[in-house]
Amino acid sequence: MARLPKITNTYFVACIATVGGMLFGFDISSMAAIVTSIQYREFFNSPSGVIQGAIGSALAAGSVLGSLIAGPISDKFGRRDTIMFACLWWLVGTAIQVATNGVASLIAGRILNGITVGITSSQVPVYLAEIAKRESRGSLIIIQQLAIEWGILIMYFIGYGCTHIAGTASFRTAWGTQFIPCVGLMIGLPFLPRSPRWLAKVGREEEAIQTLADIQAGGNKDDPLVIAEWEEIYTVLVAEREAQRGWRKFFKNGMWKRTLAGMSVQAWQQMSGANVMVYYMPYVFMMAGLQDDKNLISSGIQYVLFIVFTTVMFFFIDKTGRRTLLIWGSIGMGLCHFVVGGLLNSYGRDVPEGVGGDPNVVIEVTGPPAAGVITFSYLLIVVYALTLAPVAWIYAAEVWSVGTRAIGMSMAAVANWLFNFALGMFTPPAMQNIKGNIFIVFGVLCICSAVQAFVGYPETCGKTIEEVELLFSKGAMMPWKTKKGNSRLDAEIQAVLDRKERGEDVHAETHGAADADAEKLPATTVERKEA
Repeated sequence: MARLPKITNTYFVACIATVGGMLFGFDISSMAAIVTSIQYREFFNSPSGVIQGAIGSALAAGSVLGSLIAGPISDKFGRRDTIMFACLWWLVGTAIQVATNGVASLIAGRILNGITVGITSSQVPVYLAEIAKRESRGSLIIIQQLAIEWGILIMYFIGYGCTHIAGTASFRTAWGTQFIPCVGLMIGLPFLPRSPRWLAKVGREEEAIQTLADIQAGGNKDDPLVIAEWEEIYTVLVAEREAQRGWRKFFKNGMWKRTLAGMSVQAWQQMSGANVMVYYMPYVFMMAGLQDDKNLISSGIQYVLFIVFTTVMFFFIDKTGRRTLLIWGSIGMGLCHFVVGGLLNSYGRDVPEGVGGDPNVVIEVTGPPAAGVITFSYLLIVVYALTLAPVAWIYAAEVWSVGTRAIGMSMAAVANWLFNFALGMFTPPAMQNIKGNIFIVFGVLCICSAVQAFVGYPETCGKTIEEVELLFSKGAMMPWKTKKGNSRLDAEIQAVLDRKERGEDVHAETHGAADADAEKLPATTVERKEA
């Protein structure tokens, strides 16, 4: 594997690596277009309430397991090889789903697929954050979100097309197509470079420097950017090697702030309620009077909106602060939830037998209120695609240090998937029992998300991932006073150029300056034992 030629264009690397995100998207919508089909309901005996919740949330349950094991495996074997390992679970899980003989095997297959999703959703952002330039890190990681959305869209319409196939071949064919992106990812992974920061972490410094040079400067190890960035990486590593070991380091001194930020931003992404729309939009549109093909096509439009508006953010994500998007996105989504919930509560009529015979949908609105439900459901997806959907993954990948990033991002992903699982179980029974009030609950949670983003999330946009440590150190300015940009790396590049002019040795392999700088780092920043 190591002797194969390596791709070093970071955007091309991202396009291959984020096929892991496409697997996530495939599995999400492998159910969305199928759950309302006659073939699915007949074969699985019209699952509803807790049973349908268990089927829908099985992916999240497996993803929690995958996220828990991802960090240690990633630190041991590297980010790239961990993604390859994840693919093996996907092959087995998909095979079980295709051959399913009932609810139990379907849940088992989705749990195994979830292990893959848990690993890739936590480690692909880590990999991308560690190979990206600071000025393009957001746009690089946003490719992960775009891959998820393309996976959702492609699989949704594959599923929609397969609903016109008679019998169990309908959903078996749809689920069988999930093999395709996984095999593609497995073919492409050996051509990707390892993370230079992981290589440095495990002591493979020569390889780390060369990989950094290949990615940042066309292979020139003496480029000032390569030298300055390597010194910054090495400075942090020297300090971290003296740091406290074990899980306690995630909660000691200033590190607890990063742990809280990384985990909570992922939890809020789920508690915002947007994924309820992604998973169960056909149910919401049944409440608004849409049935059969009209429902499925209208539900599919949300995925197109998702892609269009996330693509817009690809061009602006590194020009707009993370805090701004997290705060205003949460507020905007909260307002959409309040409108949808208000319309359903004010104008909805109870349908105890289930709209269209579906026991999961027991309330219906018609006329202008129905149009309002559809409009604000779409608007909620637009706001989500512009804000929390991409930014939560970016922010969670940025807040950790080199030594804690793999396990830290795993912890963040665990928070994401735990709440995903809980909401997957909660939503079908809630639609039956509290009806429109489910959207009021999500609206309140969105406002709480905005409050925490304002008081607890410093701005990370435009800074190196080593610099982000200083934002959480003792004595750092309050989060609401931080601004994007103002990276010190520019000054460090100029310092390298000045040393060159004086005839000093500035080769990237020289660690003296970095060792000296390590002594100057705040103790709370690197979690030293003596702190």
